[in-house]
Amino acid sequence: MAEHAPSVALDAVLKESSALPEGTPKIKGYEFNLGVDHRALLQSYMHTGFQATSFAQAVLEINNMIEKRLELPGELEESEVTSDLGPPRSGCTIFLGFTSNLISSGVRESIRYLAEHRMVDVIVTTAGGVEEDLIKCLAPTYLGEFSLPGRELRQRGINRIGNLLVPNDNYCHFEEWLMPILDQMVLEQKTEGTHWTPSKMIHRLGKEINNPESVYYWAYKNKIPVFSPALTDGSLGDMIYFHSYKNPGLQLDIVEDIRGMNSQAVFARRTGMIILGGGLVKHHIANANLMRNGADFAVFVNTGQEFDGSDSGARPDEAVSWGKIRLDAKPVKVYADATLVFPLLVAETFARHADRLTAAGKKD
Repeated sequence: MAEHAPSVALDAVLKESSALPEGTPKIKGYEFNLGVDHRALLQSYMHTGFQATSFAQAVLEINNMIEKRLELPGELEESEVTSDLGPPRSGCTIFLGFTSNLISSGVRESIRYLAEHRMVDVIVTTAGGVEEDLIKCLAPTYLGEFSLPGRELRQRGINRIGNLLVPNDNYCHFEEWLMPILDQMVLEQKTEGTHWTPSKMIHRLGKEINNPESVYYWAYKNKIPVFSPALTDGSLGDMIYFHSYKNPGLQLDIVEDIRGMNSQAVFARRTGMIILGGGLVKHHIANANLMRNGADFAVFVNTGQEFDGSDSGARPDEAVSWGKIRLDAKPVKVYADATLVFPLLVAETFARHADRLTAAGKKD
């Protein structure tokens, strides 16, 4: 039949292929006839295509961060000895950033695991990313549905975060817990000259919550700095606002914190960024890494698109143009909901190297 078809159609449909480069991977998914092996399933993602391949590349990128983090310190550079922070803790300083909705969700436990075992070096989050962790130590968050009507929930005093439900009473418990701490912070500021910053406040709250279920309890215990330059943009800000009428005078210095944040990048041997979501946390970490001419490793997990020019949706290559990721880096963006992806990433990276990372942490 082909010899009778129009030549223009034959040329279009049956155009001869050029050879692909030797060694080009072939697409092949997991073979369930071999049984259920979850690790082999996740490893098969590399040759599955689409976002499965991006996930597998993110695993490689994070494992590269971990390998560099575990390198022996070696000889210190003069800048490392004289920096504000002292010598770097490890061969690669890992920055972890996440938005507040992930603390509201069950991803909180994955993040807490990393802080508990000091597997990351710097945390950046929003006000909600701090307060929701503390509030969960006082009262639970519940599972609901995305379709629950806001009007009815408001009348019942229930707040909805996607398909999560937070009773308004939770924030009342938070106020009762927080107000005496704010009183004490004001007292220490006035009598002892304590210079409060958002990171110092978070450190103090982690100490006061004294609960091993808390991310910030472990950040306090393991001396992991937590930076949140918009700390007043949430329930914490509401409580600080109300407290300012009752006992005015509390001051939080963001200038000291930006020096501390940027110094974490400037004086690091290498840096890796793991950023879940977008907005403030994504840019705050990336901009700190600009100060050192870019991060060596980067993994972004979010659902943002770049068509509107937002930083949240920007691909890693845009950060390369700003000097926030190094020219020779191999950054990865996974277009996915972090609640699906991040626990699996932790399973294939930090949890798999837990013994080595824990042993290294005990030596510091």
